[in-house]
Amino acid sequence: MDIKPNQRSLTEFIIMLAFMISIVAMATDVMLPALDVIATDLAIANPNDSHFVVSSLFLGFAVGQLFVGPLSDSFGRKPVVYISYVIFILGCLLALFTTSFDMLIYGRILQGLGMAGPRIISVAIVRDGYEGRAMARIMSFIMAVFIIVPALAPAIGQAVIIVSGWRATFGLLLVMGVVSFIWFAIRQPETLAIDTRRKFSVRNVWSGVVEISKIRVTVGYTIAAGLIFGPFLGYLSSAQKIFQVTYDTGTYFALYFGIAAIAIGVASLLNSQLVMRLGMQFLTIRALWGVISASALFAIPVFLTDGVPPFWLFMVWLLVTFFCVGVLFGNLNALAMEPLGDMAGLGAAMVGAVSTLISLPLGWVISESFQGGVTPLVLGFVVFSTAALIFVNGSGRKSTFIEPSI
Repeated sequence: MDIKPNQRSLTEFIIMLAFMISIVAMATDVMLPALDVIATDLAIANPNDSHFVVSSLFLGFAVGQLFVGPLSDSFGRKPVVYISYVIFILGCLLALFTTSFDMLIYGRILQGLGMAGPRIISVAIVRDGYEGRAMARIMSFIMAVFIIVPALAPAIGQAVIIVSGWRATFGLLLVMGVVSFIWFAIRQPETLAIDTRRKFSVRNVWSGVVEISKIRVTVGYTIAAGLIFGPFLGYLSSAQKIFQVTYDTGTYFALYFGIAAIAIGVASLLNSQLVMRLGMQFLTIRALWGVISASALFAIPVFLTDGVPPFWLFMVWLLVTFFCVGVLFGNLNALAMEPLGDMAGLGAAMVGAVSTLISLPLGWVISESFQGGVTPLVLGFVVFSTAALIFVNGSGRKSTFIEPSI
């Protein structure tokens, strides 16, 4: 029997899925304050290579998404999530007891592989019960709850590192994974009915991939999501150096990082209210223009100050840009998933994997270009947001904006 998410407490549903997704953010952000310490303790030859602690996680995440979606369409959502949690926990143990930087990277890749299940299948679970603007609204609520984690993660990581060292951050991730695993197993019903499951075979998966690849709307918004996530990933990889090296914020790094993250959460919450009235397309286009305009204007003082503008001005730009990014995160994924109701698992996998694989080299270029200033980051947002706008406008989806009644 197909049990929809809206047949039980919507509040618990949102909080539980937000917690599942938040493991991605926690795994990304909790050790950011320790990147320099990790580089020293594990004797990394090039300190700039510490950004691989972040990018390797997303490499595993991208690869994992290719498998979990099709498998969940064939065998159900819950069994695939269970296997994913086991892989994530193994990755945490490998990273926790690492004796070398290579071993740490292998652990991070395993963590990324494991995270793919909870992250992607949670989107498929939402799509099993909701579609269109309703789905975007639910995803915005989830993002608003979820954003508390990245806002607090560096501060939590900093506290854990001070008390127990950087390895303890992986112990924290291990505990989060176990708790989330148990909660999901006990409280989340299966949302994919047996009679709607796709028979698993390479041929069926490939035919599904070909079918999805022909859907212009899905392809356009998936590429746009990857282009937007690219500079954001570049920011995550460079944030510790920008705040603590370029601007010498010291222990206040976690505070400023959290303030920027909260802007995404506020935007996601506001988006959940506006999307039902204004539509996903309308909000997406205006958010993209917001990123482009703010970044292009900020580029002027960036060039005039050799890449190191006043800190207050950098924070203003970051808040405006991340507010727009918060609007984009929920809407771009919902728009890409909208035509894929009959193959939500495979669709979520393709959307997630392709957008992540697009973002990885973009984020890597921005991180590797760090020379002490914010120029690569700002230019990244200008260039890639402009490219995202081109793909959104070329997706073929017409805006369904409804003029609000007065």
